[in-house]
Formats: sequence, C-alpha cells, structure tokens
Amino acid sequence: MNDLMKKYITVCEDANGVLQSISFANNENFNFAYDIVDELARTKPEKRAMLYVDKDKNERSFTFRDLKIFSDKTANYFSFLGIKKGDRVMLVLKRHYQFWFAILALHKLGAVVIPATHQLKEEDFNFRFDTGDINAVFCTHEDDVTEEADRSIAGGKRDVIKIMTGPAKAGWHGFDSEMEGSGEEFQRRDTRGDDPMAMFFTSGTTGYPKIVTHSFKYPLGHYVTARYWQNVDPEGLHFTLSDTGWAKSLWGKIYGQWMCEAAVFIYDMEKFVPHDFLSLFAGFGITTFCAPPTAYRILVKRNLEKYRLSELKHATTAGEALNPKVWQQFHDKTGLKIMEGFGQTETTLTVCNLVGTEPRPGSMGKPSPAYDVDIVDEKGNTVNTGETGEIVIRTDKNVPCGLFTGYYGNEGKTGDCWHDGIYHTGDTAFRDEDGYFWYVGRTDDLIKSCGYRVGPFEVESVLMELPYVLECAATGLPDKTRGQIVKASIVLVEGIKGDRALEKEIIEYCRQHMAHFKCPRKVEFLDEMPKTISGKIRRTELRGDK
Repeated sequence: MNDLMKKYITVCEDANGVLQSISFANNENFNFAYDIVDELARTKPEKRAMLYVDKDKNERSFTFRDLKIFSDKTANYFSFLGIKKGDRVMLVLKRHYQFWFAILALHKLGAVVIPATHQLKEEDFNFRFDTGDINAVFCTHEDDVTEEADRSIAGGKRDVIKIMTGPAKAGWHGFDSEMEGSGEEFQRRDTRGDDPMAMFFTSGTTGYPKIVTHSFKYPLGHYVTARYWQNVDPEGLHFTLSDTGWAKSLWGKIYGQWMCEAAVFIYDMEKFVPHDFLSLFAGFGITTFCAPPTAYRILVKRNLEKYRLSELKHATTAGEALNPKVWQQFHDKTGLKIMEGFGQTETTLTVCNLVGTEPRPGSMGKPSPAYDVDIVDEKGNTVNTGETGEIVIRTDKNVPCGLFTGYYGNEGKTGDCWHDGIYHTGDTAFRDEDGYFWYVGRTDDLIKSCGYRVGPFEVESVLMELPYVLECAATGLPDKTRGQIVKASIVLVEGIKGDRALEKEIIEYCRQHMAHFKCPRKVEFLDEMPKTISGKIRRTELRGDK
C-alpha cells in the first residue's frame, strides 16, 4: 500500500499477499478530489493519470497536476454558472475527457454527480429530471443528446442549467471555450464523508429505475476493487470497458485506480469493433483489463492468437455471471485466468476472486473482506453448503464502506431491501465446501419446474458450450403440468440459420449435459436480445410479462 492510502485504510494480508481484512478510518471529511487527486498533484505532479484516445486515435495524456488544474478551473466555472453544494448535476458525456474534469469539480463543490448514458431519449430525460430533481445537465454534443434533453426541458418547463461540449447551441453554455477563462486555483470547500456525492439510476430490468445514492466515502470502498481484484499496476495502464453513464465506470476508470496511483486508459470509441478493440492492447501497452462477460463472449470467437497481448497481465469481469466455457476458451487463447467479481450499483466489489487466489471457472469467488456476506433462505437463516439462497450483506455490526445510503426519494424501496440489519441483494447463489460462491440468478428470474428451482445461469452455461451460440437467455414459460418449462432464447453467430433441426440439436445437447428438469423444452432464435440501455437482457420481455 502506498503512503497516501495508509491515512485512510488499514489492510492485513497473508504470506502470499492475499487480502484478509480491511478497515477504514479518518474519512469523516474525506473528499476524493482533494485528498487523492490534488494530493497526488502535489507529491507526484508529472505522474501520468490518464491516457485518452479519441475515436480517430488521437492521443492526449493527463498528469495528476493537469487534472488538478482542469478540475479547479471547472469548479470555478460551475460555481460561476450557479452550481453549488448539494445540487444534482447529470453528466451525459460518453467517454469524453471532460467527464473527468467535471466529476472532480463537482466533488470539490460538494455537488452530487449523476452519470447518465448518452442513449437517453426524451422520455428517459423526463423521468430522470422529475425523480432526480436535476439542477444542471452537462451533455455531449454528439448523437442528438442535447436535442433530446431540450425537448424534455421545454416540455416540462424545467429550470435546468444546460452545458455542452463542442460549439455551443442557443440556450446552452459551451464548456470547452468558456471553462478556459476560469481561474486555476479553487479554494477547498467543506464537505462531509456522509454527504451525498453520487447518484446512479439502476438498469431498470424489471421496472422503472431506482436512484442509488452514495456518500463521499464511497470511493474508498473501491480500493479493494482496483488493488486486490483488478491488480492495477502503479506503473501500468488499466482499461475498463464501460462508458461513463454507469456505475461500472467508477469501478474502473477513476477511484480505485488513482488511489493505487495507476493510470487509466480511455478510448472514446463509437462502438465495439473486435479487431479495432484488440489492436489497442499492443498499441498502447495496456497491462490490466476489465470487461463484462458479453465482451469476452465476442472476443473468444476471434483469432486472439494473431493479436499481441503480451503486455496484458491480468483480466477481470463483472456485470453478470461468466460462463465456464468462455472462461476456458479465453484462458486457452491467452493464458490469462479471468478473475470474476460480483457487486451491484448499490455496492462496491462484494464477492470476488482476489489477487493471489485460484479462480474456479464459473464461480463468483469468495466474499470480499470489506463485506459481511452470507447466503440465506426465505426466513433469513444461513443455508447449508450446496443449497441455493439469496446473497445478503449483514449490516447489524457495521455498515461497510461502499454500501449505498438508500434510494433517493424512495424510503419504501430502501426499506424493502434493507431491513433488520440485512441488505438483500435479490441475487441467488450457493456456496461450495471451500467457500466459493456460484451464481444462480435473480430471485425474480428463478424458474420453478416440476417442483424444482432452476437457475437461468446454469442452463445458459451449457448453451454457451455450443460454438454457434453468441448470446442466450433461459426463462420460464407457464405450463399446466409442470408449472413452468424452460425456454431458451438464442442469438446465433453470423452465418448460422436457426431452424427446427437446430432446435432439436440444441435440446438434445442439453439433455446430455444437464438434469432433465433443467432442459429447455422450447427454443426461440432471435436476431438480437431485448436489452436495457445499460446492455442487460430484459428477461421480463422474453417471458412476456406485462
């Protein structure tokens, strides 16, 4: 651990460097922008913090001193526009470098940052403006985002400060030109560790998004994420594949990485193109990498051997469960063992394969020492080894650093999942005899067939073994005799046609590789999966839920 972090965190490792325990102190007034970024700007001003590459492959490197100067200028500029402590500011900035100037500036002001995806439409803005009580919005000039925001603001007669990148439009402030005239020094403002710092809109896979609120202590919880899971190198370059509209970007593009003094790699790409993407690793010397399973599923279909990945030393994944077959294929092609992790927008890294431990393909890993994690039945009792139950976090003795403070404006939803000293994740798993967790599915997604409970992930993992399956999802269909039957929705790789013969082949393969009650009895072929704007499969739509 570097000297800077010793002021805030105490860790205990075993002889092999595996994290055993962690505690947090001296965080009552912690503010990441001042206490980490500005401090590194003072002690290591020339150290690279971020390498930004635009869609045309033009590079721009930022040191910690650069980030202090630009965030101070941005804070002064925002203050001039009227943004103040406690204001809620939505950032809709794709992967533009201005996002990092803005988020640090909002931290310095004590304002609440709300990352949002550039895929929002007028109706999405309506919901966010109304439920989040938004005071200001900072948008990219690309993809008609400002037009969608304008229609929402005008339609609702909302009083919102409007800022944009690029040339300014009527009614909008032009950040790129106007910020430059601001002062380079910003006097520290008073913020408290328990003050609200960030709000995230959840994916909304089963209904309207909830608004997750985190305090200024939240970044500290990501020290484990970067140091003990992503294994970032202070002299290396870390790449997390996420745009800035989601909590995952803060897992891998700012907090933990900079607390470990590691530089982050930002590629402002238009879309995910495998060849273009894979060329980045050799071209820029990326040393650690984190991506959702969807990306790995696509990458293993490529001839990875022809790309130079020799500088890549560590790979991680989160966002959904990783199928064992994909894990094995990536390992066979690269020699790297993907270290899976589990967490939610409401948490930091909760269950994981830590650096120094041996991953088991398909397993989430073991609970992070930062959390008191258990698996319980419907009555709240700890389940036996091998028995499926809900993953929960016990908070009766201690509320972990990194757990959310509640759902903004919705005490009822907060109380539904967090009560009696336990936070209920809504995700199910079982624990093996060595303490490894194995994901089963969301509580709402479990399929009940012939008296058995079937987890979608175990069906999907078998389906992913078939070379022509690109994506899949298992859901339950009502059945008079069995209660429910398993339906497999499948997206095939390019060039493969889905027909009755292939459906029979898939069902027969499943019968040979899983218990009969888990086997799909219906297969549907789709051109693409229905997904939320965050990229998560909408199982409710596949089930036909109203």
